[in-house]
Amino acid sequence: MRSAVPAADTSSALGPLGALLAAGQLYSVFQPIAHLADAQVYAHEALVRGPQGTPLHTPDALLRAAAAEGLSYEFEYACVVVAIQTWGRLGVPGRLFVNVSASALTRMVQLHSAESLMRLVLDSGVVPRMLVLEITEHERIDDMDQLHDVAEGVRAAGLTLALDDFGDGRSSLRLWSQIKPEIVKIDKYFTRHISAHGDKLKTIQALQQIAVVFGTDLVAEGIETADDLRVLRDLGIAYGQGYFLGHPDRQPQKYLGVDCSRVLKERQVSVFPELTRVTPGGVLRNFALVQAPTVTPHTTNDALAAIFMELKELHAIAVMEGERPIGLINRARFMSEYSKLYYREVWGRKSCIVHANREPRLIELKHSVDELLGILTSQDQRYLYDGFIATDNGRYAGLGTGDQLVRSVTETRIEAARHANPLTFLPGNIPISQHIDRLLKKQVRFVACYADLNHFKPFNDHYGYWRGDEMILLLARLCMEHCDAQRDFLGHVGGDDFIMLFQSPDWRLRCDRLVAEFNQGARALFDADARQVGGIHAEDRHGIHRFFPFTTLSVGAVVIDGGAFTRPEHVANLAAAAKHGAKQSGLGVFEQTSRTTTELKDYPTSSQPLLQP
Repeated sequence: MRSAVPAADTSSALGPLGALLAAGQLYSVFQPIAHLADAQVYAHEALVRGPQGTPLHTPDALLRAAAAEGLSYEFEYACVVVAIQTWGRLGVPGRLFVNVSASALTRMVQLHSAESLMRLVLDSGVVPRMLVLEITEHERIDDMDQLHDVAEGVRAAGLTLALDDFGDGRSSLRLWSQIKPEIVKIDKYFTRHISAHGDKLKTIQALQQIAVVFGTDLVAEGIETADDLRVLRDLGIAYGQGYFLGHPDRQPQKYLGVDCSRVLKERQVSVFPELTRVTPGGVLRNFALVQAPTVTPHTTNDALAAIFMELKELHAIAVMEGERPIGLINRARFMSEYSKLYYREVWGRKSCIVHANREPRLIELKHSVDELLGILTSQDQRYLYDGFIATDNGRYAGLGTGDQLVRSVTETRIEAARHANPLTFLPGNIPISQHIDRLLKKQVRFVACYADLNHFKPFNDHYGYWRGDEMILLLARLCMEHCDAQRDFLGHVGGDDFIMLFQSPDWRLRCDRLVAEFNQGARALFDADARQVGGIHAEDRHGIHRFFPFTTLSVGAVVIDGGAFTRPEHVANLAAAAKHGAKQSGLGVFEQTSRTTTELKDYPTSSQPLLQP
């Protein structure tokens, strides 16, 4: 079929690639791109190959040869033509993605115009709107404005644009913003093993937000496992590509493979990986600073006293030298001196700097509140009593008080614990609630298990919190070992309370083993004399000294029909009730009969804590 665009001139090429181009020996293979929502083949990407059994068979070898022989543009042009013409001959439904660099696309349009490219597409029997030019960058784009104009011309001709390998360092956010591609393909670095990396998941979620802003569809590249596919499917990524979905082949794939289709159509909900650190506390910029006036070393004691008497709630005042804070004067200590007999007559007109703490605590607004713990733990209590001076890029911004600091640190720690427990780093109440919500929305049948320790408080009181933390960490480790990381969600409500959301069909066997292994392991945390008698003597909750047996584990379980509930707190309350049933029954694992959502209509709303230890 004769192309509407003149063929590349390779008559003078003397190298192997030049001869290959002249002989027309390139051919295309096609890798499927799946629509993850309906498990259908959405499109194919055309990939170039040279003659089999030769050194120029693979794409990398072809690219190196093109660079060595100075035929980069001619090679890319030939790849585009071969892909389009082959696709037209095959007559396969769906869209075709064709790779082209920004420089080659620009030169192609300059030499032949976007209209000529469209004629090639039409003459090949391909509908222009079904062709996606996938911009693949291997080097820096020097003229972004020129590329924008080229992109607009190509788009006006009826073709679609995609951006390849976003996130690998070459495809930049500016490129995305400037050419506004209809489709962006996420580099395989971010999708490979995403089921085990919370940082990659957070990155993908951030890209989804950007895609919404630009009205872009996302394609996840490099999908090689069922676990990664489940996570990307549940994240709501529109399209996927990778060896698990289909390998490149000369014949386009009409249907996805059995394994891929099974994963995309199953009702199992993936367990999103969590970041392996506690969510950081709030920054000081959100701290309620005291907007107080300042003084200088030239300010007299009389003038300072007048300020304190006018602003009766002011606890301290900063001393400034230009824009730099050099001291902090405490109100109570100053006024105590100022009220002494004859002080005003002798010292009233002298500098107030004599009353200043010349080593005040200076804190930048961008600092985390947690970084201010040094004020609370410092041996010099002036820092807690006087508070601190807040600065913004070194300039005075206001004052902070000790009691505000204590309250803020407490609140940020509590909020952080709702996301991830600071001892075990397991997901807290908010991720637990979010996972339950995902299970209910997909109407999955699952088992909610609430694990709690018996006689833990006497053990903790008797041996101290260090030993108590060891027991909680033992329980966390065993729970992780007995949960399938890809099917079962494990969360730490707080203290010695854990929740497990099982999709594994053998959940009862897993719980029985968990209870047995914990009960055995917990005994080793008791001293030898306690192990000999089977427990310890300690005070109960009423202050009565009595004997407590070894700490053991109770697990309350309730089977949840996801289609019968709409709110996570309903499930949480059923799990909590099952926990109480387990403790009262004395059984290691206690299964409670589920109730319907109608019976739970008076349960608390989501504005209240989801789960409480």
